[in-house]
Amino acid sequence: MREGAHPGRIAAYPAQNLSPEATRVPRRPCRDTPGRVGRKSTTREPIIQEPEPFEPEATRREADVAESARANRGWWDRNADEYQTDHGTFLGDDRFVWGPEGLDEVEAELLGPPEELKNKEILEIGAGAAQCSRWLAAQGARPIALDISHRQLQHALRIGGSFPLVCADAAALPFADASFDLACSAYGALPFVADPRLVLREVRRVLRPGGRLVFSVTHPIRWAFPDEPGPEGLSVSGSYFDRTPYVEQDEDGRAVYVEHHRTLGDRVRDVVSSGFRLVDLVEPEWPAWNTSEWGGWSPLRGSLIPGTAVFVCQRD
Repeated sequence: MREGAHPGRIAAYPAQNLSPEATRVPRRPCRDTPGRVGRKSTTREPIIQEPEPFEPEATRREADVAESARANRGWWDRNADEYQTDHGTFLGDDRFVWGPEGLDEVEAELLGPPEELKNKEILEIGAGAAQCSRWLAAQGARPIALDISHRQLQHALRIGGSFPLVCADAAALPFADASFDLACSAYGALPFVADPRLVLREVRRVLRPGGRLVFSVTHPIRWAFPDEPGPEGLSVSGSYFDRTPYVEQDEDGRAVYVEHHRTLGDRVRDVVSSGFRLVDLVEPEWPAWNTSEWGGWSPLRGSLIPGTAVFVCQRD
């Protein structure tokens, strides 16, 4: 067993205590998300956390590694309840989807055929409530779910599972070299770090030779369009080549949320320079069954421009 990785509780770096009361969340109304859903949805319970006391200012400015990590850890801790309430039905408790389009690992097999996952040691990065890890465990794999947000992992603990939960920064993984057969990340960590190569190099370090990393992010082309699901989101509003981070900041100018843009070429170079071989690049099409909207993702936009990019990488 790796240091600090114990099934049934959150291993935190530094350690944090978790009370049973902290794992409960109040019920809140949510919008309907028709289409495929997970096996069940236990994510709907009362929310006790208060909403943010201010309306952050949205801007584009530089944000370094430390500022981005601090801001995003705080944002996900504050907003985990709302996120799981809004999207828990779509994500389910034990479903592995790569993005808002609903591309399911059952069909995609980007990590390999499900029957070949048995006994594989798999690291999920940016796991949230660990829905993907729960699906992996059901296939007989031995996953570890890692997230920078303690509150997100409280949701994973509340839903349940026999696999370890670890609270840590993806740019400083608390695992020994060559610890895992596979690694995966569905919209986790990589969109929120100032230098994604720090994460990719750490993942390569903990993967065994021949190991595979599969990760999904917002498709880079979306950064040239407004983040709107309707027709207003179909006209170019900015330069695709503007890599200035999107920042939400408080009244004192401190970042409370940061997201970083990398062009498609940047992502490929990040993968290759970090010691991986790019095996495949998947751009999921919007399926007819999915009639839901998720932020700027919608059937309208999804039928015209890609919303997600999935990178399949091999450690040789």
